[in-house]
Amino acid sequence: MFGHSRASASGLINGANEAVALITQPRTLASRTLFPSRLANERLASHSHRPYATMNRDDDDPIEAIFRQKRLLRSRIRKELKNMDPVRRSEEDAAIQSIVLNAPWFQSSKSICAYISSPALREVDTSRIVSEILSKPANEGDVQNRKKLYVPRVEDRNSNMRMLRISSVDDLIVNSMDILEPALLDSDGKQHEDVLEASDPVDLFILPGLAFDRCGRRLGRGGGYYDLFLKKYQELTKQRQWKEPLRVALSYSVQIVEEGAIPVTSNDVSVDALASPAGVIPISPTAQER
Repeated sequence: MFGHSRASASGLINGANEAVALITQPRTLASRTLFPSRLANERLASHSHRPYATMNRDDDDPIEAIFRQKRLLRSRIRKELKNMDPVRRSEEDAAIQSIVLNAPWFQSSKSICAYISSPALREVDTSRIVSEILSKPANEGDVQNRKKLYVPRVEDRNSNMRMLRISSVDDLIVNSMDILEPALLDSDGKQHEDVLEASDPVDLFILPGLAFDRCGRRLGRGGGYYDLFLKKYQELTKQRQWKEPLRVALSYSVQIVEEGAIPVTSNDVSVDALASPAGVIPISPTAQER
C-alpha cells in the first residue's frame, strides 16, 4: 500500500544532528528530523467507570454529538500546537524526555511499545527515549537482557496497526507519507517480531495524542489506530493472564485540558499517567502504585 525508501530514511537520520540547537540537554538522536513519525490517528480514552461527557438535550444523536465535540477540540489544540513557541517546544521536549528516562517505571521496564515522534504532527519528541532504549540493556552490563522496543506500523486505512520490534533506527523506513515506521523485514531478510506474537508481556506503552485530561481521557487524531490496538492488547493480556502494561502519554502543557472537555465512547482507552513538562501526573491506581 505505501511506498518505502530506505535511502530517504537514511537521509533523515544523517541530517538529524543539525536539529538540536535549541535543545538544552545533549541528545543521542535529533528531535526534529530523526523521527517524523507515523500518523498516530486514534480515538481517545477513559476507563469504563469514568463518566461519559454530558450531551445537550437538543442533540438527537449522542454519538454524533460526541464526534462533533471531538472535532472542535482537535481544531482548538492543533491551533495551539501550531502557535507554540519553538524555544518553548524544545524546552518541553527536553523536560518530558528527561522525566521519562529518570522514572523508575521506565528504567525497570524490559519490554516497551513507543511511538516514533513526528515533527509534522507536532508530537512530543521521543528521539532521545528511543535512542536510550536501543543503546542500553535493561540492566547495565547485561546485554542479553537489553530492553525490547516495539514501534507502530500502519497497515491500512481501517484503523489497523501493528507494533513491530526494532533493534536499530536502521530498521525504520520512510513510507509514502514521509512517516518513519518499521519495515516488515530486517536487514537479514527476517520478519520483525510482532508484539502480539511475543512470548513476554509489554511493561510500558509510551503513547501520543492530541489532548488529555487529568482523569486519563485521551483525544487522538481521529483514526482509531491506538484505541483499536490497545483493545487488542488488553484482550491478549486477559487470555495469557499477564499484568496490564502501564500506559503513559506524553503531553505538552497546552495539550492538557480541563476535566470534561474530552468526550468518550466505549471504544476509547484511557491512560494511566501523563508525562508533562511539570512532571508525571499519575491517574490510575496502577500508576499511583508504580
